[in-house]
Amino acid sequence: MARRALDYLVGFNISPILWTKLPGSKSAGRVQSVALKLITEREHKIESFNPEEFWTLSINFQDHNKNSITSSISQLNGKKIEKFSFRNKIEINEAVESIKHKKFNISDISSKIVSRNPSGPFTTSTLQQVASSRLGFGASRTMQIAQRLYQGIEIDGETIGLITYMRTDGTNLSADAISDFRDFIKNQYGTDYLPEKLLNYSGKKAKNAQEAHEAIRPTDITRSPDMVKKYLSSDQQKLYHLIWGRALSSQMETAKFDRNTITITSEDNGTICKSSGSVLKFDGFLKIFPSPSKDEDEAILPEMTKGQINIESLIDEQHFTQPPPRYSEASLVKKLEELGIGRPSTYASIISTIANRGYAEILNKRFFPTDRGKLISAFLEKLFSKYVDYNFTAGLEDQLDEITTGKESWIKVLEMFWKDFNNNVSEVKEKRTREVLDLLNESLGTLIFDKDNDGNVIRKCQLCETGLLSLKNSFRGGAFIGCSNYPECKFTRPLSKAKAAAQAQLAEPKFIGKHENGNDIFLKNGRFGPYLQYEKIPDEPSEEKITKKKKKTKKLKPDVNELLKNVSIPKGLELESIDLEKAQFLCSLPKSLGLNPENQKEITLNTGRFGPYLKCENKSARIENLEEIFSIGLNRAITLIAEAKPGRMSSSIIKDLGEHPEDKKPIRVMKGQYGPYIKYKSLNATIPEEKDPTDLTMEEALILIEKRKEYDKNKKTKKKKKSK
Repeated sequence: MARRALDYLVGFNISPILWTKLPGSKSAGRVQSVALKLITEREHKIESFNPEEFWTLSINFQDHNKNSITSSISQLNGKKIEKFSFRNKIEINEAVESIKHKKFNISDISSKIVSRNPSGPFTTSTLQQVASSRLGFGASRTMQIAQRLYQGIEIDGETIGLITYMRTDGTNLSADAISDFRDFIKNQYGTDYLPEKLLNYSGKKAKNAQEAHEAIRPTDITRSPDMVKKYLSSDQQKLYHLIWGRALSSQMETAKFDRNTITITSEDNGTICKSSGSVLKFDGFLKIFPSPSKDEDEAILPEMTKGQINIESLIDEQHFTQPPPRYSEASLVKKLEELGIGRPSTYASIISTIANRGYAEILNKRFFPTDRGKLISAFLEKLFSKYVDYNFTAGLEDQLDEITTGKESWIKVLEMFWKDFNNNVSEVKEKRTREVLDLLNESLGTLIFDKDNDGNVIRKCQLCETGLLSLKNSFRGGAFIGCSNYPECKFTRPLSKAKAAAQAQLAEPKFIGKHENGNDIFLKNGRFGPYLQYEKIPDEPSEEKITKKKKKTKKLKPDVNELLKNVSIPKGLELESIDLEKAQFLCSLPKSLGLNPENQKEITLNTGRFGPYLKCENKSARIENLEEIFSIGLNRAITLIAEAKPGRMSSSIIKDLGEHPEDKKPIRVMKGQYGPYIKYKSLNATIPEEKDPTDLTMEEALILIEKRKEYDKNKKTKKKKKSK
C-alpha cells in the first residue's frame, strides 16, 4: 500500500505540471523518471566526450624452432607500461627504437590450474539481463514468455507449469530441488560433475533483496528442454532452455582451465614482455551452460623452452578512448538493481513505459533519449531534484523494506514524504512556463548551445544576429532551439548539437554517386529527417495509357516530381557510414531474398517507420541489428520469419490478453502512434495514462471496451439529435 501510494503521489502530482509547463509530455513516475535520468545522463556524457589518443606496442618473437609468439610489453626500461604510456606517434617511435636493438630471453614459463565457478540460478533481473544478451529478448518479452511457462503449457492433455514463480529477487533453492538436481547430475553426467558439498547462493543478495520466493528454476529437472520442445513455441523453448541450464549448472562442479604464462625479459632486465593463454581441462558446469563466447585469453601457447628468443616484428597500433556505451535493457536493469531502485518485477513495465511515452528510442538494442526525454529529465532534475536523486530513491526502498519487516509505520513514511513533496509541487506550480524554460536554458546551456574558445556559452542567433537563442517546446515536435525575435526571425534547430551539426552538414544536398540506372544519388535533409533521392527512369507508356491521357488532354511526358524517388534513412544509421554501396542497396528496397521453403512464397526485405523488416505472406519480422540489413541472407531470413507470429509485425502487439468471453474474438494491447491501446474487432479503446499497458488484465480491458462502446453510442445519439 505504501509503495502504491508513493507511486500515485509522484505520478498524479508531477504529471499534470508537465502537461502545462512542457506541453506534449505525458507522465512522470517515481522510478520511471530515475531510469530516464540514467539514460539521459549517459547520453550527455557521450555528447560531451572528447576522445584521447593512445598507442599500444606488442612484439612478435620467434625461437630457434621457428615457433612464434606475440607478447605485450608490461615494463620498458624499468618503467611500468600503462594505458597512456604512449600518447602519440613520436613516443611510440622512441619505444620502437629503444626495443629493436635489445636481445631477449625466455626467463620464465609458468602454468597453473584456475577454476571458474557456476553462476547462481536466475532471479527476475538476471533472467532479463541474460535473455537480452544471449537471446536478444527485451525485458517485457522475457517476462511475457516466462509468465506463460509459469502458468502452464498443455502437455499430453494436461496443463503443466514448467518453471517456478518468475518475479523474485531470491537466489536460494529449496532443499528438495537441490536434491533432485544432484540426483539428475549424478545419473546423467557422472560423479565427476557433482560437487562434494551443496552449493548455496542465498548469501549473494542484491541490494534491498526481500527473497520472498526461491530463484527461478524448472518445476521438474527431469523435464529437459528436448523432452518438451515439441510442446513449446520457438521463443518459449529458448527461454526454458536458458532457465533449465542455468538452474542445473548452478549445482555442478567448477570448470577448470590450464593457464600458461611465458615471461620474456631483455638481457639488461629493464624490459619485460608477457604472453598468456588458457586451455580448458575440465568443462564442469560449462557442459550444459557454455559461455556465449570464448574467453579473451583462451589461446594455446606453443611449446617453448627457456633461452634466447629473437624479435620477428614490432606492432604499434593507434587507438582512441571510447565514450561510455548507451544503456541496453539488460545494462539498465543491472544499474537500477545496483542502485537499489525499484523492484525487479517492475523493471519490464518501467522500460516499456519510457519507450511507449516517446522519451527514448531503442535502436540496435540501445536507448537513445529523444529531445522530449532530455527536456523532461532536465525539468525534473532542476525543479524536483530531490525526487530523482539516486540515493533518495534508494533510501525510500530501504524505508519500504522497513515497513515490510514492521520496523516502520507506513503512515509515518508517507506523511514525511508528502510534507516536503507537496511544498515542492506548490512552488513549481507557481512558476510561469517561460521561467521554467529559462531555468532549463541555464542547466542545459553547455549541452545544447555552442561554446567559444574560452568555454563560454554562445546564445547569439546566427541568422538575425540580434536575437537570443532559447529553449522552446512544441506540443507535437517536442523541444527545439529558437530565436527570441520570433516571428520576425524564424531560425530553429534541433535540441541536440549532434543533430544540428548533421542538419547543417546536409544544408546542401550531398552527392553520393551514380544509381544503377545512371542517375545521380543525393543525400538530403527533409522535414522528417535525412533521405536519399534519385531520378527514376520513366516507364514506357502503354497504348491504353496513351489513349486515356489523350482523352484527358494531358501531356504524355511525366512530371519531374513524379520521377524523383525519395528513400528514407533507417533511424540509427550513421550518415557518415552511407557510401555509394549502401546508398544503392537502400535504393533497391524492397528486395526479394528468395523463396520460403515452407510455403514457396517470396521473402522480401524492406525498411519502414520502425526500421528494417522482413515480410513473407502474412508474417513480418523486425531486424534488430541495423547493419544486418546489408548482409542478411536467405537462411537467416527464413529463421526470423519462422519465429515471427502471423499478422501484423509482432513488435506492435504489447500483450495478448486472450479471447472475449462472449464471441471468443481476440483482445490485444497494441502499440500505436499515439500510445498503447486495446484492440477488439474494429474497436480501439484508449488506455488511461497512469495505467501500465503490460499490467493490464482481461477484466480491466473488458471495462474499457464497454466504456468505449458507451462513448461511441452517446456520440452517435448526439449526432442524430444535432442533424434533426
